[in-house]
Parts: sequence; C-alpha cells; structure tokens
Amino acid sequence: MHLSTKLLKWYDRHRRHMPWRESPGTTPDPYRVWLSEIMLQQTTVTTVIPYFHEFLERWPTIEDLAAADLTDVLSAWAGLGYYARARNLHKCARAVANAGGCFPSTVPELKALPGIGPYTAGAIAAIAFDAPEIAVDGNVERVISRYYGVQEPLPGAKSQIQDLNRALVPRQRPGDFVQALMDLGATICTPRNPACSRCPWSANCVARQEGSAEDLPRKARKPDRPLRHGIAFWLLDPQGRVLLRRRPSEGLLGGMTEVPSTPWTDKVWTLRAARSHAPIGAGWRTLPGVVFHGFTHFQIEFRVVRGQVARVPLVTPDAAFWCAPADFDQQALPTLMKKLARHALDSSLPD
Repeated sequence: MHLSTKLLKWYDRHRRHMPWRESPGTTPDPYRVWLSEIMLQQTTVTTVIPYFHEFLERWPTIEDLAAADLTDVLSAWAGLGYYARARNLHKCARAVANAGGCFPSTVPELKALPGIGPYTAGAIAAIAFDAPEIAVDGNVERVISRYYGVQEPLPGAKSQIQDLNRALVPRQRPGDFVQALMDLGATICTPRNPACSRCPWSANCVARQEGSAEDLPRKARKPDRPLRHGIAFWLLDPQGRVLLRRRPSEGLLGGMTEVPSTPWTDKVWTLRAARSHAPIGAGWRTLPGVVFHGFTHFQIEFRVVRGQVARVPLVTPDAAFWCAPADFDQQALPTLMKKLARHALDSSLPD
C-alpha cells in the first residue's frame, strides 16, 4: 500500500477536529483556511481557536474584514503575537476584496498577496482548492526527517525535505494529505516520546529502525538572543487615566498601542538619561522590579517609572492619548505592553 494511502486511511479515523476543517473529502471555505493558517503561524491550535471564532463572529466574510478599521483588527489580534501578521492580514483582505472577493487558487498567485509565503500559499492551495501542493511546517519536517532518516541539520535540510514530501503527494485528496501529515506530526510523531507503535508509517521508518527518532530532525545551534533595555513611562492624569501612544505602522509591533518608553538599547538606561525621552515632563519615580519579555531575535528588560500631572496638558505628543485602565481591553495592547501595565498597576512606590 502506498504511503499516502496508509496515511489517508489513518487520517480518516484519527484526524483532529478543528473549526476551520471540513469532513475528509470536502473542500472548505478558502477564507476560513487562510484565516486559520495566518493565525497558526508560530502559534498553537489551542491558542488560535478562540481568536478564530471571534474573528469570524465579527467579520464573517473577507469583505467584512477588508472594511474593518486596522485598529480594531489589531485589538482583536492582541495576544497572538507577531503583529505584522495582523497588519498583513488586513492588507490581504483588502487586496482580495478589491479583486472580487475570491482567493486565487495557485501558489504563485497566492504568494503575491500580502503576508502569504511559500508555506501558507501551499497550504491554502492544497486545503482550500485540493491542488497537489506541499505545506512543510515543523510537524511535517519532523515526520519526513524521521521517516527517511535525514541527517543534514535544519535549515539546510529544508530543500531535501520538501523534495521528499513532494514525491508523496497523491493525485486524489492532496488537501487531506497535507492536513494528515500535520496531524501525524502533532499527535503521533511528536518531538518527545513519539507513539511509533500507532504510526501508520512505522514499518519502514528509518528513525524507528535506528532508534534515533528523538534526535531528528537535527537543528543547527541557534545564536544566543541579545538582551536590550528600556524604561517605560507610566504617566497618570488627575482622573487616573494613563498616557498611551500608537506605534508607527511599520516595524516591530507596528500600529499597536504602547506605554511610552525610551528607545530599546543594548545599554542599561539611567533615569537621568531617560528623562529626555519622556512624553511629558513629570516627577518620575522608579517602581521596584523589572519586566522581562522575549521576542524572536532578542530579549528585553524594562524598568517602569511612574509620574503624575496635576492637570491634563492642552497638547499631547503625536499619536498619544489618555486611557483609563478599565478600557485597556479595547486597545491593541501587545503582550509586552500588557505586562508593563500589570506591573505598574500592581506595584507600589517605595517610601
């Protein structure tokens, strides 16, 4: 029996049930497939499901999402991380809506849309349009590496893994095959303690025969992430509102809401040096403790200083506004800024 046939038989019995999936053999809505794939990048299924439901409730069609305000989209996305995905999601929705509301069905056309790379294009083409394409995520890399005993470390082995995967894609039900490979990696061929005895491919798996499953795929050592530093300015007005501001639309956390801060640098800031970056002049006092957060390519450590103005200035800095803490949930606060807010709200100044 061909490998793809074995896998599809297993998938028909053991597939994961997720809100963006249809029954085996049924082609789902491209909008739902696209939305789920963008959300699932660097994020777990469990985390994504409530966000997916909320987005569909607020914006049931791609035209609805295209018509939404970007600030609302970013606010709904807050907590999923990697916020460039949300900005590109909105751009992509507008591009598709402007082109008639129908997603293209080929990988080259899909890759031309904002935020859609090779993996996502392959996943949408295969799952939504049943095209014979591949979508190689971490789960698939692990399955293919182990089955064929690929020894070259990632990322160098990516091209070889893609070629091996492409040779397995069946003419019938390629979309289900793509999802079956993902499920096999997520539920059976797991990073630790793989359930080889329940795997439909175990009979000829090189890694199982050699007892090397947990050593594959091999990965090149990642460089240590540098540590950056910043000081955040927690400024209160007489009503207890906090001064927030909108970050520039491009770049890290683009378009999100933030607590004003110094630039993020390799050197630890002194309060004296930081004052020149304060949004408004105030008597600043440092709160005890620090806030730590990790991004993909660096880590950051914040200290928070608190100040208060006796009256609201007639003019606020560009992109800045006052917001009551009770209304923070309505703002597009990324996880780092939520940490800073919790730290400030839970801290008391030393005597």
